[in-house]
Amino acid sequence: MPEQPLTIHIGEKRAVSALLTAPAQPVACYVFAHGAGAGMTHAFMTSVAQGLAERGIATLRFQFPSMEAGVRRPDPPVIAQASVRAAVAEAARRLPALPLIAGGKSFGGRMTSQAQAAEPLPGVRGLVFVGFPLHPPGKPSDERARHLDDVRIPMLFLQGTRDALAEAPLVTAVAKRLGKLTTLKLFADADHSFHVPARATRDDAAVLAELLDTIRDWVARVV
Repeated sequence: MPEQPLTIHIGEKRAVSALLTAPAQPVACYVFAHGAGAGMTHAFMTSVAQGLAERGIATLRFQFPSMEAGVRRPDPPVIAQASVRAAVAEAARRLPALPLIAGGKSFGGRMTSQAQAAEPLPGVRGLVFVGFPLHPPGKPSDERARHLDDVRIPMLFLQGTRDALAEAPLVTAVAKRLGKLTTLKLFADADHSFHVPARATRDDAAVLAELLDTIRDWVARVV
């Protein structure tokens, strides 16, 4: 599926690269933010964008300013959240007739949810988290999910049961606390990157296909 390069302006002083991947007749657009350690062109990000396009969902991927500048340290929340808002606005401008979904991989998903909790993202119908980073490795906590109580739109959590950044019992408890707006899908044996070990009953490709099908079906219900 062709990818259209874009430039997104964040205020007057910053601009970042973006990629729009859209099938012929999309049913929605997912504004898909990358994680802290890899940018929008990472193989996993590309696979998700291409796989969703095959399932009728457009994606707008974008770089956070730090990644655009080649700095691996994530941006402060205020800058990251401004980037999310600018990307959502660009998606609405490019595809004005489509419902919008927002979220992202790990850090990108958390920055999107923080932006939504602070002030609703215009036109966004729901949030999709591809591995929500609930806590640092080895330090289980649900503090990073407290702001989700202020999100008033549907949320989909896609989480591996071996995710070191979101222990399954904790993320299950968070989803239960958040109630009917929340859908949690657990992927047995998958880690934070949705990789499964050789001993697993299925491979990474099968996990990815199920992840993409889950997003497609959830989006169909939400929009």
